[in-house]
Formats: sequence, structure tokens, C-alpha cells
Amino acid sequence: MQLRPSARALVADGCERTWQEFAERVARLAGALVDHGLEPGDRVAMLAYNGPCYVEYYFAVLWAGGVIAPVNVRWSLDEKEHCLVDSGAKILLADHAHWDEARALRARCGSLSCLVALDPADEGGDAPDYERLILNARPLADRQRSGADLAALFYTGGTTGRAKGVMLSHDNFIANSMTALVNLGIREDSVHLHVAPLFHLAGGSRLFTITVAAGTHAVVPRFEPRLFLDSIERFGVTVTVVVPSMLNALLNEADFDSYDLSSLRLLSYGASPMPKRLLRDAMERLPGVAFLQSYGMTELSPVATMLEPQFHVFDGPNAGKITSAGRAVFNADVTIQDADGKPLPVGEVGEICVRGPMVMQGYWGQPELTAEALRGGWMHTGDAGYMDDDGFVFLVDRLKDMIVTGGENVYSAAVEHVIYTHPAIHECAVIGVPSEQWGEAVHAIVVAKSGVELDEDDLRAHCRRHLAGFECPK
Repeated sequence: MQLRPSARALVADGCERTWQEFAERVARLAGALVDHGLEPGDRVAMLAYNGPCYVEYYFAVLWAGGVIAPVNVRWSLDEKEHCLVDSGAKILLADHAHWDEARALRARCGSLSCLVALDPADEGGDAPDYERLILNARPLADRQRSGADLAALFYTGGTTGRAKGVMLSHDNFIANSMTALVNLGIREDSVHLHVAPLFHLAGGSRLFTITVAAGTHAVVPRFEPRLFLDSIERFGVTVTVVVPSMLNALLNEADFDSYDLSSLRLLSYGASPMPKRLLRDAMERLPGVAFLQSYGMTELSPVATMLEPQFHVFDGPNAGKITSAGRAVFNADVTIQDADGKPLPVGEVGEICVRGPMVMQGYWGQPELTAEALRGGWMHTGDAGYMDDDGFVFLVDRLKDMIVTGGENVYSAAVEHVIYTHPAIHECAVIGVPSEQWGEAVHAIVVAKSGVELDEDDLRAHCRRHLAGFECPK
């Protein structure tokens, strides 16, 4: 607020707030949360689609000394209950779309003492209305939580069973924000479109970065291709983050070329492998936009490496880097280790490990898992990859997703990359299936492009031309 009090802080459909207005609302919401029993360190959950309230929630909870604990709206009711019970959340904010679930969860979660309705239509009983809370509350002075104080619990699934609460500190978020300011070039004239779900840190972390830079938050409820494209045009969006499946949907939108996307300067992507063909198509359709890949995980708050725009080229001396996840961001150490935690030579595949100020504090209430993940002072990502002579990291697969067939290691991402180069393929996924003959067999699920007939024998031949025999889908 001190930097740009009159500048746009937050824009959405039917909403525009300056930084001064935003700060005042955050302080009032913080006061309201304290009035409803929030003590320093208490967890406050949110069950909602993206919106202006979600942005205010992030900062008001921290301002009040609490801990944010967003809930994934895509989970089952049982999974949501686990998140709330495990975190011991005291207050839950919910939008209209999830209000019935919120009421059911309150009955099932003993720690929940208060529900807050984001939609006034859901107000009633002891569930106060969000806007009325802000209107009637007194602004709260910042409770000065910072540094190693716990700031957030982000719950992640995985192959280890129940979802784990990743403990992230204020320092973690500041470290990630400094990375983004340097590596993404975020500044005060940046307008970031928050389309990735804010219950995921991939989307949520950008809230801190844009706020540190005093840029502008533009928010849409969820990803829909036309809404996404219209928002870029309407709000003058300069930067956003997508996952490959979103980019694929955008490029297949019939009206894609009718939107004015001239404000967009940077499109960052991550979260899953980007097919080379899809990236090439996107760069051709958006010639004035710089592309940047981020690699990381929630436990790294969330970024460890970036592939910068100058390496998004298909010709020249930098052409070979486009299939990599980039190099370590300025405040991260990245290494490739063997099963014993020893660094591996250049070019050898091992586990990608990271250390630095972005590494989580641990898993909430799970000291054994924490010790395993952070052994030797490094965050063990569970991702398999290698590093080249220039320090670029190349991912090959999740270690636990690696397919072992006939004694040979097969990385599904490498097989998917080859399948995607076939001209008839729209989407594909490669998995291992049990096999009496091979232990595991490589199995591919594919979707053909609309209106294109896919010949299975032709696809098999395509795989044999580009893959070893044991890598070809059986």
C-alpha cells in the first residue's frame, strides 16, 4: 500500500480495488477473524473457487497471525474432512458452490468452530456473511508474524497414502517471491491473471509475488478457454501461469485468434511434462509472448528451476535446452543424487534434490516422513532426472512411476514425448500394467485428434522408429 496506494491491486468481474482499499479490507477481515476466536498459529481453511475473497483470505489470515489451509475443491468429502481434521482448522470460509459441503464438514470436524459464508445468500444461524464481517469489524494491527513462523499448510496427495500437510513459513514465501521477481521479471506494471486454482501453491504463490511488486491481481473463478482469453483482453493481463492441458485447450479454442492478447508478455507453465509439439504450436500462435517453464513442488514453495525465454528456441546453440526444466533459480542448490545420497556425474540419471530457503519446514504431524524427505539436508523430490554440463536439469519421470519391464527401466514421460510427435495424437498417457511375462508392460492410452482416424499399426511402427523395443507400448 505504501508503494502504490491508488493503483489497481485487484480486478475481477464486477470488482476493482486499489491497494489502499485492499489493505483496509485485509485489516478488517483479520479483525473479524480474531473476533471469531482466531489465535496466533490457528489454521483457517478456505473451500471455494478463485475470487477476490480468496486473495483477501490469504493476506488477512497471515495479518491476524493465523495459518492458511486451503482445501482442494476437487477432493471427495472424505478427503476434505481429512484435510480439516488433520490441520485442526478452526474457521472455514466457503462459497455458495460448496456451502452444503461446508455445513456437512462442520458436523464431521470437531475443531471447526465457525463457518463464514462468502455468498450472503448462505448467511444464517451462526454463519456470518463475509462482506458484513468486513463492514462491521475494526481494522486489526498486523500481528507481526514473520520469518520461521508457520504461514501455511498446503495438502498434497501422492503415492504414500493420505494427503500430507506441507508446512511453509513466511520466509519460504518471501524466498519464492524474490525468485519470481528476478527470474520472471515481475514488477509494478505486471498484471497477473490468477486462473490456476488458489488451493494449489502453483497458483497461490504468485499472490505473494505480485503483492511484493505492488502489481495487479486479476482473478477468474476457474479455467475456461473463452473466459481466460477474454480476461487477458479485458484486464490487460501481462503474465499468467498455465499447465500443458490448459494450453492445449486454449489452442483448440475455435475463437482463439479473435481475442486481443497483445498485452500478454510472459506465459509461464509447469506441473507436468510439456509435449514439444504443443510448445512449438503455442509459440507460433503467440509470437509476441515469451515462454518460461518452472519446475518444483509444493515442498519447495514451489520453484527450484526455471527454463528462461532465451532457451525456448528450436534452432541455434541453445536449441537443445528446450526439453529441459532449466537451471536452478538464484537462491537454490540443485543436485542429482544416487540412492545413497551421493552426487552423480553429469549425464547420469538419479533423484533430483534441492536445498535452500525455499525448502519446506516439514510435513504436518508426520516427523518420519519429514526426516525421510529432508535427509542429508536436501529435499528429495522423488523425481528422476539428470544434469548436463551447463547445469540444465532434464526430468525423465517420477521415481515411483518408473516402469520396470523385463529388467529394463522405462520412463513414461519419454514414451509420451514420442507418441505426441505422431500427427494423429491429441493426448496420451503412458503407464505400467502388470505382466506375467515382463513384470510390468508399457501401456499407452491415446486420444486421436478430432476428425482424424488413428491407425494402431501405424502408431506402433512410429514408436518402434523412435524407441527401444522394450520402451514400446505392448
